[in-house]
Parts: sequence; structure tokens; C-alpha cells
Amino acid sequence: MMTPLQAEQGARFGSPEAVDNRLAQDQEPDPVPLKQRLSDQGVNLALDYSMVAMGANTSLPGKDNNALSGMLRFYGSWALTGAQSGNTGSLVWKLEHRHSFTDVPVKFFEFDVGALGLVTPPFSDEKTRLTNLYWKQSLRQGKATVVAGFLDATDYFDVYALASPWSGFLNFAFSTGSTTVALPGDATLGIAGATMLGDNWFVIAGVTDMNSDPTEPWKGFDTLFSDGKLFKSIELGWTTDQSQIYVNNLHLSYWHADESEQQGTFEGQGINLSASFQFGPWLPFLRAGFSEDTGALTETSISGGVAYFGLGGEANSLGLGVNWAEIDVGSNQYTTELYYLMRLTPYFELTPDLQYIRNPALDPSRSHAWLFGLRGRLFF
Repeated sequence: MMTPLQAEQGARFGSPEAVDNRLAQDQEPDPVPLKQRLSDQGVNLALDYSMVAMGANTSLPGKDNNALSGMLRFYGSWALTGAQSGNTGSLVWKLEHRHSFTDVPVKFFEFDVGALGLVTPPFSDEKTRLTNLYWKQSLRQGKATVVAGFLDATDYFDVYALASPWSGFLNFAFSTGSTTVALPGDATLGIAGATMLGDNWFVIAGVTDMNSDPTEPWKGFDTLFSDGKLFKSIELGWTTDQSQIYVNNLHLSYWHADESEQQGTFEGQGINLSASFQFGPWLPFLRAGFSEDTGALTETSISGGVAYFGLGGEANSLGLGVNWAEIDVGSNQYTTELYYLMRLTPYFELTPDLQYIRNPALDPSRSHAWLFGLRGRLFF
């Protein structure tokens, strides 16, 4: 008999950091008896602590050339209905404490180096916050999913296998939207849904609040219904099979965002293209984003690269990516990143990371900058 979590895994909609997907990836070979008993009853719990340290060979005058941030997360899901039918209804949550040990958190470190971009955006200094609290309903025996409540738009929009700042690239240029999207906060009140259209085609759509504040989540009911500033997206995609939607994925996304004081962005729209297909242990990818008048980091961005899975261990991965971003007309910034994720024990991952930025946009006096990173994650 399948456990409720295993039943949920049939529909791999959502990012690697969507709670049920993260729980599935971190399943221990020898689970703690208490956790196993709870899982058998439909309750899946997890706790992890992560740190990211960054250094650089240069920085802007008066800025530091190092940063260190950490995050504690408690997350889980509770299958309350339909566990045996395949149409499971679950309560999903994620509570975090985001903190920085340096004056500037890792999230904004790239600005201090003189480049335009973000590094592991969740690693900020926002302290205690509610990131997820939503109802997840599976339909059509896992071929469709609807979620409603406090969501993270990056869990369902422009998703691919290497987008997670906990297990993929550290630089946001290789993550959701490729720096071109005016995203809402990552704890926003809204609704999203996904469904397979036959065996290969799928569609994903969502509507969320642009003025959400994860440190005061309940105010989302006021901002959503009084301000009415929304982030709307729809995505059409193709995969070889639903079970391979993470890795064999071709999609086109369209989005529109209203002006947001909370996010400091303007009304705008854009499209994103993404293609990734796995060949044995290799996963090449190509991604692009185009937008206009949004106040996002960039309006045109193209990324390509490859990952290799299983190097030195079943859970290990090596990733290499190159990004081109047009900052202004005739002004281009190039970012190259190499990382190696190592699962050193069943409960601990370590990722050394190297980034090279050509033509850092905020420091025209320099032709390049080097960033050195180390990410660690302990989970239970």
C-alpha cells in the first residue's frame, strides 16, 4: 500500500522546493521510527538548517567582500482526505527563520561586488516568516493539482530541476524567471493549479497577491482584496511523461504583474522559455526571459548549461551554467557558475560554488569579478 506521500509523488508539479517534493527527495534510507509512524498516518514532517557563505575578489568602495546567512525551516504536509483514492487533500506548511551573520545578507551580496543580480534570494535577514500555508488537492489520480492559500510563486511558475537555491545553482540568473520577472513575495495569498492534457502536454496557471508581506502574512487578506494588485501567470508545456516532468520539460510561460509598492516593481508583463532534457546522467538546459517596463533586475536574459547527476554519489550533482543579460542598450553582463553538490551523509549536503561575472553592471571600472561560495544543509 502506498503512503500518502508516495501517492502525492505521482504528480511532480511544482519546484524542487515545493514541500511535498522536498520531502520526497530527502526521504531517509532508514527513517526515524517516529517519523515513519507519522508518515504512515499521513503526517510528514521535516526540519533543516542551511547556511551560505560568499566571498569575492573585489567589492564596491565601502562594501564588504564577504557575506554569511542562514535559515532554519520547519515544514511538512498532513494528508487529511482521499489518501487511498489517489485524490489526496493535504494541509501544507513551511515556517522559516531567515537571518544574516553579516551586515549585508547573501541575497544582496552581488550588488556589493558591483554586479546586478541576486545570490540565493531566500537567504535574507527577514527573521521569522510564514512561507507556506495552503491546501493542496490532487485530482484525476494525481494528473491534476490545485493549491490555495499562502503560496510561493516560484513553486509553480517557470520550474525546472536546477532552480532550487538549496540544491541547484546559487545565482538567481539560473533560477525562476532568469531575473526578468517581477515576482511577488514568496509567501503570497493566492491560488494555482496544474493539469496534464493527455500523456505529454500540461498547463499550469496561478493568481497571487503582489503586495504580500511574509512577516505579517494575515495582512494578505487586506492587500489582496482591497489593493487588488495581482501576479498572474499561465504556462503551457510538454514532457515525455508526467513522471519525468522535472527533467524532460519544454514550456512557455506568460505572466503579467500589477504595480507593487511592497516589491518595488511596476506594472508589466513578459514571457519565459525553458527546455531541459535528460540523457543518462546529463541534463542540458536552455532558458530565456523577456519582459518590459517592470522594474525587474533585467528585461532580457538567456541562460544555458548542463548538470551531471551521480558524480561521486547517487545524490550528488555537478552543474555548469552561463548567463547573458542585457542591462541597458549596448550594456551586457555575463555570469558563469560552477557548483558541486555533495551529500556527505544521509542528512548533510555541502556545495562548493564558483562564479565569474564579466562586465559587472554596477562597477564599470572593473572588467570582471570572482565570487566564491559554500553552501551547507543539515536536514532531519
